[in-house]
Amino acid sequence: MALAESARRVDDLLADLPVPPARDVAQRAAAATALDGIRAARAAYVDARAEEIYDELTDGRTRYLRIDELVRAAARAHPGLVPTDEQMAVERARRQGEKEGREIDQGIFLRGVLRSPKAGPHLLDAMLRPTTRALALLPEFTESGVVRMAAVRLERRDGVAHLTLCRDDCLNAEDAQQVDDMETAVDLVLLDPATRVALLRGGEMSHPRYQGRRVFCAGINLKKLSSGDIPLVDFLLRRELGYLHKIVRGVLAGGSWHSPLIDKPWVAAVDTFAIGGGAQLLLVFDHVLAASDAYLSLPAATEGIVPGAANYRLTRFTGSRVARQVILGGRRIRADEPDARLVVDEVVPPEGMDAAIDSAVTRLDGDAVLANRRMLNLTEEPPDEFRRYMAEFALQQALRIYGADVIGKVGRFAAGSA
Repeated sequence: MALAESARRVDDLLADLPVPPARDVAQRAAAATALDGIRAARAAYVDARAEEIYDELTDGRTRYLRIDELVRAAARAHPGLVPTDEQMAVERARRQGEKEGREIDQGIFLRGVLRSPKAGPHLLDAMLRPTTRALALLPEFTESGVVRMAAVRLERRDGVAHLTLCRDDCLNAEDAQQVDDMETAVDLVLLDPATRVALLRGGEMSHPRYQGRRVFCAGINLKKLSSGDIPLVDFLLRRELGYLHKIVRGVLAGGSWHSPLIDKPWVAAVDTFAIGGGAQLLLVFDHVLAASDAYLSLPAATEGIVPGAANYRLTRFTGSRVARQVILGGRRIRADEPDARLVVDEVVPPEGMDAAIDSAVTRLDGDAVLANRRMLNLTEEPPDEFRRYMAEFALQQALRIYGADVIGKVGRFAAGSA
């Protein structure tokens, strides 16, 4: 009750103020002080009660709630802990620079849950379960071998699932639609009994600068971030805990007594570039090919945000020095330079990509490959270490997307590309 009352007083204060960009110095200071105080109280509350709250919301960990369902349930059961549906609706209607930053409070809550040795693993398992959308599409894909979505085209040919990123107008830049389509596609690949290996590649672009060329991925859609359409829960966290984690671990779908997870080998083929989130993707694949004229980069630090789980994964590929050059310094790595071979398995001439892809998927099509990739992933990415990283990421990324530097940079990018 004390937390709810304190939260109500802060909400009343914010309601009496103009939107953040229109506030004067004194108003900004008052809002910052009030928000800092209530967030400290929320952090203390969830840190002390995370397991108790989670057990209450999931009926003693017998129900599996995805992160979006969990934050909504917490808002109903614990007033003042996380924003309500109504408060989030108001936030969604605003540009990023006009929001109050209520997603930071969701980050505080999810950090506390993920930190818990009991609640955290259960939440990760909840995010590894197949989505409702994928289960609805599974009969169609099983029968036809084809599913077309807005951001991803999925086609099974001779036991190989071909996932093609097909947002040709925006260079496959990532947004909430792309995350939803990718998680659906990954679920379908893993659940489909006729699929043995999966391949991800970018399609041909209609963008004037890259007309007719294949492009892998341009990373996060900065225009969408500026407009307030890149959510913490449904994009930034769902992406990491959903389809990327499923590529590593598999989908939790009953499986067999061997394992409750169904996993398969994955190949990525990079044409032109893999920027930001595109480069992050490569770190979870079993085999990566790149055209010799392609390049990789992780400009998140220069943009002001955290590059997903790349801070956790990249050092094991490149070592600390190169990882810091890429993440902290914005270094771009060309596919034809030696350091690229730390991330990319094969570099081939653009005209040789199709043949190299066919050879790679053939090599990964085997039961021994499947067993060994599972053991490698357990060794390289222990679930508890991943959970602890994602706990801190939940809050740090929430803070970053509301940083004044980020809002300024993405605003200038959006204005320049309009």
